[in-house]
Amino acid sequence: MALGTLGFKCFRMVHPAFRNYLAASMRPVSEATLKTVHERQHGHRQYVAYPAVSVRHFATKKAKAKGKGQSQTRVNINTALVEDIINLEEVNEDMKSVIEALKDNFNKTLNIRTSPGSLDQIAVVTAEGKLALNQISQISMKSPQLILVNMASFPECTAAAIKAIRESGMNLNPEVEGTLIRVPIPQVTREHREMLVKLAKQNTNKAKDSLRKVRTNAMNKLKKSKDTVSEDTIRLIEKQISQMADDTVAELERHLAVKTKELLG
Repeated sequence: MALGTLGFKCFRMVHPAFRNYLAASMRPVSEATLKTVHERQHGHRQYVAYPAVSVRHFATKKAKAKGKGQSQTRVNINTALVEDIINLEEVNEDMKSVIEALKDNFNKTLNIRTSPGSLDQIAVVTAEGKLALNQISQISMKSPQLILVNMASFPECTAAAIKAIRESGMNLNPEVEGTLIRVPIPQVTREHREMLVKLAKQNTNKAKDSLRKVRTNAMNKLKKSKDTVSEDTIRLIEKQISQMADDTVAELERHLAVKTKELLG
């Protein structure tokens, strides 16, 4: 009992600054900030990431399985400090544009009820290159069961337009009468819904391919600075770019999940 009382008294005598450190160390580490070290090592600019507190967290088995092979500490670089190396804001905008393109694709082409607007952006291969269907035709709704595509302005593109509509992945079977393409609207069956979900997954995978190109271009641009910037700084920025890409993938998956739920009803 006497030892316990003595230990408690000793704990109370601990310096207030150390007690504050103990209190701070109980808070989770979520970010690392980038600071500039005002010195040069072998002629290299040096940037160092300082975690708020170095503390080990004990995760559940489920969390470990989910985060296996991934660092638990997120990087949050001040883009202004590295703008002479790489424009991270521009990289971020490029990644966001991938998300917006997928959302636009989902809204325009993946709907339970096929509408004239669903055909607008179908790419048609012409002598002038790929053109959107609505650039070379007039698209209108004849009835709830039929869409008309008038190719009178570009009759030479009629065959290519039919091919593009048929291969659009929207389960459409166009019929032609001269320069007028008739597009019967498929019935909303379970099979049709599942086909749209499959198309949504394909479009999401294409978006991920576009994202990989953005990430690769950013990494290649970063590597060009390896002779003037320290290896630690390069690795830190690489981690930031990878983190941005991972966040974008998660957002793409979220939009796919929402669209899948909408399509399957």
